[in-house]
Amino acid sequence: MNSIALLGQPNSGKSTIYNNLTGSRQHVGNWAGKTVEKNEGSYTYQGTAYTVTDLPGSYGLSGNSDEEIITTDFIRSGQSDLTVVLVDASQLERSMFMLAEFARLEKPAILVLNMMDVAKGLGKSVNADALEKKLGIPVLPFNATDTKDYDKLKKRIAAALQSPQTLSVTPPAAQSDVQADSQAKFDWVSELLSGVTEKNDKVFKMSKFDRLMTKPLLGKLICIGVVLLAFLVAMIIMIPFMSIGSIIPELLHDPVDSLLTGWNVHPWIVSIFSTMLPNVLYFTISMASFVFGVNIVFGFLEEIGFLARAAYQFDGLLSKLGLQGKAICPMLMGFGCTIGGACGTRVMDNWGQRMLAMSIVWAIPCASIWSIIPVISGMFFSWWQTMLVCVGILLYVVITMVVVSKVFSRKLAPKESRSGMIMELPPYHKAHWKHIIKEAFFKAWDIFRRALGTVTLVSILFYIFSFSKDGNVDNSLLYRVGTFIEPVTRFFGMGWQTFMAFVSGAFAKEAVLGTLNAVFMGNNSLLDATFYAKTAPTDAAMLGTAMTQAISPAEALAFMFATTFNIPCLMALSTTYKESHSLKWTVKVAAFYICNALVLSCIVYHIAALFM
Repeated sequence: MNSIALLGQPNSGKSTIYNNLTGSRQHVGNWAGKTVEKNEGSYTYQGTAYTVTDLPGSYGLSGNSDEEIITTDFIRSGQSDLTVVLVDASQLERSMFMLAEFARLEKPAILVLNMMDVAKGLGKSVNADALEKKLGIPVLPFNATDTKDYDKLKKRIAAALQSPQTLSVTPPAAQSDVQADSQAKFDWVSELLSGVTEKNDKVFKMSKFDRLMTKPLLGKLICIGVVLLAFLVAMIIMIPFMSIGSIIPELLHDPVDSLLTGWNVHPWIVSIFSTMLPNVLYFTISMASFVFGVNIVFGFLEEIGFLARAAYQFDGLLSKLGLQGKAICPMLMGFGCTIGGACGTRVMDNWGQRMLAMSIVWAIPCASIWSIIPVISGMFFSWWQTMLVCVGILLYVVITMVVVSKVFSRKLAPKESRSGMIMELPPYHKAHWKHIIKEAFFKAWDIFRRALGTVTLVSILFYIFSFSKDGNVDNSLLYRVGTFIEPVTRFFGMGWQTFMAFVSGAFAKEAVLGTLNAVFMGNNSLLDATFYAKTAPTDAAMLGTAMTQAISPAEALAFMFATTFNIPCLMALSTTYKESHSLKWTVKVAAFYICNALVLSCIVYHIAALFM
């Protein structure tokens, strides 16, 4: 079958090797009955096809976590013909712990000593030939970020499949006591590495930066500052691609409109091809470009060793939400853009943690929210009252994060499966830019390719509801639906105008002001208000006059809270689905946020109506 399994601890370079081996020939899903991600792919070498299973990253094979159970059962079952065991050559003593547990399974394997360049930089040397003689299986010195090493790896895999070899050394005897068993494994590793590894006698000293990073308060502030700076860098990387994408609607609208109109095509079809589809392409390019920028900065921070320090700083705090410390980076990125936050969850160790992190990131108001809430609030309230509104939103962010954790962590990260984060801070080392850019491009293209269909489908549905021949809001299906259900939406604190803006905000938060402009002042159609939200000007003063005459401050306040805590946007929804590979869980999270927004709007409206 030429079936290969990749086995290794988190951060051992397993995902990098998997991506470089399989490229775009990957399938992602979940293991049957488990919220653990299953990655399978294939590649061809010298005319022969090979299948690769990327086993869940875990620190051992003897525990009771889903990851360890799945990995052990998969290897025992013989579903793979060969196991490629990855270890970190720069921290060989600790990462060989996995091999000590694998030795008890007595299955064919090869050992890959990854990060040999980092080990060399630390003054450590590993005699791979000596280790190979001791183990009785092939041992390959390797650098996962160096594409030139992959031909050697494929050659070794092909040879090992032709002549499978199991470990010739006696595995460490199992002990009934957990502590004694761990000690037996470490003793086995120490004896195995005797005469194999050498390192200089220089005494290790913590760097000045690490001394600052490990301080309880200052370290957290440094982490927040670095991640926010990383977000700005990601935005800078994104801007050229987004600028090119923004030209597409302008270039295509008039020529396509003239061409189809000249052919007497129905206006409904003309609008789809001249307005909607060019903007969908622009939205998707913007999404992919942001993913590209985020993955470059996250790839850099992860490769140099910074993310491990951030995880150490925030692990205790985030464990209260059922998350690992690594989640702090995507959560901070969420203040800039939910799409970036969702993509940033790739640093999490397993699918359940990743899905939970994405669910919580949705609670964080992105930059677009902060561009519209002060404007709307300023129409109805004084500057200090607007400040109170913003503070109230931030307080409810914390409440929502806690509630989301309580609701979803039972399935995604059950308490019985949680454990303290055990890790050794990796050494700082230079980033491999060629590898980082290649990985970022691959992920961005994958998001673009997968999201284009989803965004197009939802856009067509929104278009059907918002279209009117003359552009008049009153003649759209959305208006008819909105006015029909207004008795219901009134209970939740929103009339048909604010409810329509609430719906359009789920498509894109930038569309909120344009939609309010369309429904309160009759300027532009809903279609233009939504798809040209970023370029269509809005006169805030005139809109404010129209809104204050039509709705109460209580309704405005309810609308602001409802819009803030509704689903972030269509692109974030699509990204979450593509990143999680789970329609069921994406729908669950979206349903929760819609219900949460409506209930919150109802509460805010009825309380505010008593005092305003």
